[in-house]
Amino acid sequence: MRFVLPVAALATVPFLAACTSNTTDSGGAGGAGGPISVTSSDSSCDVSATSAPAGNLTFDVSNSGSKVTEFYLYSADGGRIVGEVENIGPGLQGKLIVTADEGSYQTSCRPGMAGQGIRAEFTVTRPAGGSPPPSADVGLISRAQNRYRAYVQKQVDILLAGTERFVSAYRSGQDDRARALYPDVRSHYEAIEPVAESFGNLDPELDAREADLAQGQKWTGWHRIEKDLWPQRDPSYHALSTTERKKYGQNLLDTTRTLHSRIGTLTFTTDQIANGSSGLMEEVATSKVTGEEEYWSHTDLWDLAANVRGARVAFEDVRPILEERDPALATTITKRFAEIDRLLAQQESGHGYRLYTELGNAEIKHLANAVNALSEPLSHLTAAVLP
Repeated sequence: MRFVLPVAALATVPFLAACTSNTTDSGGAGGAGGPISVTSSDSSCDVSATSAPAGNLTFDVSNSGSKVTEFYLYSADGGRIVGEVENIGPGLQGKLIVTADEGSYQTSCRPGMAGQGIRAEFTVTRPAGGSPPPSADVGLISRAQNRYRAYVQKQVDILLAGTERFVSAYRSGQDDRARALYPDVRSHYEAIEPVAESFGNLDPELDAREADLAQGQKWTGWHRIEKDLWPQRDPSYHALSTTERKKYGQNLLDTTRTLHSRIGTLTFTTDQIANGSSGLMEEVATSKVTGEEEYWSHTDLWDLAANVRGARVAFEDVRPILEERDPALATTITKRFAEIDRLLAQQESGHGYRLYTELGNAEIKHLANAVNALSEPLSHLTAAVLP
């Protein structure tokens, strides 16, 4: 039984336009002048402004098409995601709030959540009157940014070391050991998945599911190896050869090393941290609590718990800022995290969790309801912590 969750579409921190329309060139649309409107259809991406002053930008995205869509703000070269809002169904709306410095960017709609996207240039200009004065809680902001950076670095360090062990076991045919390592090692990726997604092609190379592959897309990463370790759901499946195992294992390890090196150069803004928290809960809603992520191994609860853990860490890092600005929202989000933690604790088994196939419909529904209950207030986090 699948429960589809209407989770708010606010997320952050993965290619040329087919048809793009920008209706105005209003410098203040996303700053002092208010939100920038975006209308995404099946074949166009209408953005109400091509520029805005540096600072906090808000994009109000509406889907007028028949396909689920996404909206992105990319760096000028299109290689880095500054912010994104995903899973906007037909007739629905989403909101993206980001902090952007002066410079060149790209906007992009992705109808059907596939392909290169419908892109256009976007410019962030110098704000009128120069740079704004520093926020009164600059110390809290700096602490949040430093703490989150340290957390992300630790997770990717553990991920790389674990991937080396996992690949070694898989390539040498130690399947029982590889199956035991798989969910635990992956959990460190799931905890920081929005950061990995910000590097464009790295996330698809590491984490693409077979059902989501575009036509002609090469399947690599964790889930390609997952299918080889748990092939029982496909009676026609032919196991990979020793040579193929070495190839896919080495690809996973090399891509993880690339992720590790790139994360080492990152810094994080407050909006990226807050958006990362809500983005991880969207991951929970769209693939983890529905049992779609780990199709072969059924280890979805390890992923779910890691997403929740990463979301909580990001929230806790900005909570001192939130408590200064909206203490009621801080209290609500804290309580909702506690409820999900309580439900996950009931599913613990040994050093991990029960398989998704062992859950009853009522248990899945309780988790789904708890995710919904947290996602709604969490969708207001970014706006609340920005000055």
